[in-house]
Amino acid sequence: MAHVEFPALAASSTEPNRTLILVLFLVFVAATLAVTVWAGRRSGGAAEFYAGGSSFTGFQNGLAISGDYMSAASFLGITGSIALFGYDGFLYSIGFLVAWLVALLLVAEPLRNVGRFTMADVLAFRMRRRPVRTAAGVSTIVVSVVYLVAQMVGAGSLVALLLGASGEGTKRWIVLGVGALMVLYVCVGGMRGTTWVQIIKAVMLIACAALLSVLVMHRFGWSLSALLGGAADASGHGHAFLEPGLKYGANLSTRLDFISLALALVLGTAGLPHILVRFYTVPTARAARTSVNWAIVIIGAFYLMTIALGFGAAALIGPKTIAASNPAGTTAAPMLAKYLGDGSGSTTGAVLLAVVSAVAFATILAVVAGLTLASSASFAHDLYAHVLRKGEADERSEVAVARWAAVVIGAIAIVLSLYADKLNTAALVALAFAVAASANVPTLLYSLFWRKFTTRGALFAVYGGLATSLGLVIFSPVVSGGPTAMLPDLDFAWFPLENPGLVSIPAGFVLGWLGTVLSPAEERDEDRFKDLQVRSLTGIGAR
Repeated sequence: MAHVEFPALAASSTEPNRTLILVLFLVFVAATLAVTVWAGRRSGGAAEFYAGGSSFTGFQNGLAISGDYMSAASFLGITGSIALFGYDGFLYSIGFLVAWLVALLLVAEPLRNVGRFTMADVLAFRMRRRPVRTAAGVSTIVVSVVYLVAQMVGAGSLVALLLGASGEGTKRWIVLGVGALMVLYVCVGGMRGTTWVQIIKAVMLIACAALLSVLVMHRFGWSLSALLGGAADASGHGHAFLEPGLKYGANLSTRLDFISLALALVLGTAGLPHILVRFYTVPTARAARTSVNWAIVIIGAFYLMTIALGFGAAALIGPKTIAASNPAGTTAAPMLAKYLGDGSGSTTGAVLLAVVSAVAFATILAVVAGLTLASSASFAHDLYAHVLRKGEADERSEVAVARWAAVVIGAIAIVLSLYADKLNTAALVALAFAVAASANVPTLLYSLFWRKFTTRGALFAVYGGLATSLGLVIFSPVVSGGPTAMLPDLDFAWFPLENPGLVSIPAGFVLGWLGTVLSPAEERDEDRFKDLQVRSLTGIGAR
C-alpha cells in the first residue's frame, strides 16, 4: 500500500462537518454524565462511595478494570509510539499486558481478602497504623497525580484536534474542562458511577478499535505482511522499522532505558492505586480473581489490535505527517480514523473522527475519574479518618472530605498538565508505573509474604522508593534538556534515562529490606503475620 500524505487535522475547524463532529462528541459526554448521575444516587455511605457496595460481579469488574487500564496511553500513546517507532513502540503493549500476570498471581486475591477500601488497609493489618497509613496515602496521591497528568495531556491534544484549535490558551481551557468533569464524576457518582462509566467505556473502546482494525486490514487485503511492509516503506527506515532498536537500540543509554521501561511496566500494575481499589468492588476473593482473568482476555485482545492501528497509521499516513501534527504521535489514532473515512471533507471521515475522538475522550474521563477517586479515597480514609482523626471520623464527614480532596487533587493535576503537553502520554504513564513499582510494590509484596517485615521497612520502601523515582525523573530528559521536555528551555538533566525504574525499583526493594533489618526485634509481630496469611489465603474474616 503506497504512502499517502495526510493534511493536518487542525484544518477541521473550517470544515462543514465540524458541527457533526461536535454533536457526536457532546452526545458521548452527556451519556456518560447521565450514567454517573443515575448510579450516584446510591453513593451515600463510605462502602458505597469507595467500593460501590462491593456489589459487582467478576465479569462486570473485569470490564471495569479493562476500562480503567486501557487509558489514553493505550489508545493514543501506544498507537502513536508504534506509528513513529515501529517494533520498539509495540513494546509498550507487551509490557502493559504481561504486567497483569503479576497482579493475578501475587496481588489480586490477598489484597481483596485483607483490605477494605485502600492499599493502606493491607499495610495497617500488621504494622503501626498511623505511620504506614500516612506513607501509603502520600504514595497513592503522588502516583495518581503523575498518572492524571498523562491522561489530561492526552485530553488536551485530542480535544484541540477535534475543535481545530492550535493555540496554547485553547488547550489550557480544554484541560480545565477535563478537570472539572473528572471532579464531577467522582463527587456525584462515587465508585458505583465511575465503575459503570468504565464498563461502558471499555465496550465502546474495544468496538472502536475493532472497527478501525477491520478497516485497516481490509485496506491491505487482510494480509499482515502487506501491512507491515507498507509501514516499513512509509517510515523511511525500511526493514529496521520492524526490528528492535529504532528507539531503544541507538546506544547503551537507550538500551538501558528499554530495560528500565520493561521493569516499570511489568511490575507497576500491581502497585497502581486505581487498579488496586477495583479488587474491593467485588464481594469475594474468587470474584476478584475472576475479574483479573476477564481483564487479561479483554486487554490482550485490545493490545493485539494496536498492531493494526499503529502500523496502519504508519503505512497510510506516515510518521512524518503524524509527528508534524503532534511530536509524540498522540494524534495518530484520530488521524487514522479520518483517513479510513476518506479524509477531510467527507461525512464518513467526520463521523469516524468524531466517534474515535469521543471514545478516546470518554476513555480519558473514565480513567481520570478512577484515579481521582482512588487518591481522594486514600486521603479521606487513610490520612483524614485514621491519621488526623485517629479512627474516630464518622462516614458522612469522611465522604465529604473525599469529595473536597477530589477537587484539590484535580486542581494539582491540572496545573502540572499545563507544563507537560509535549510529552508522549505512554511515556508519562510509564513514569507513573515506575513510581508505583518503586514505592508500592515492594511494600505490598513484603507485607504479604515476608514474615519479618516491619513498619520501619515499610516506611523506608515507600518514602525511599518515592524519593528515588521522583528525584531521578526531575533530573532526567523528561523534565529538561530536550525539545519534548516539560521545561525545554532549561537543561539540568544529569540522569541519562527517561524512565527511572532500572534504579528506583531495586532501590525500593533494597530500602524495604534495609529498614527491616535495622528495626528493633520488638517491632516484628510474627503472630500478626500468621493472622494475615490465614486471611489472605482463605478469606476468613474478610469484609
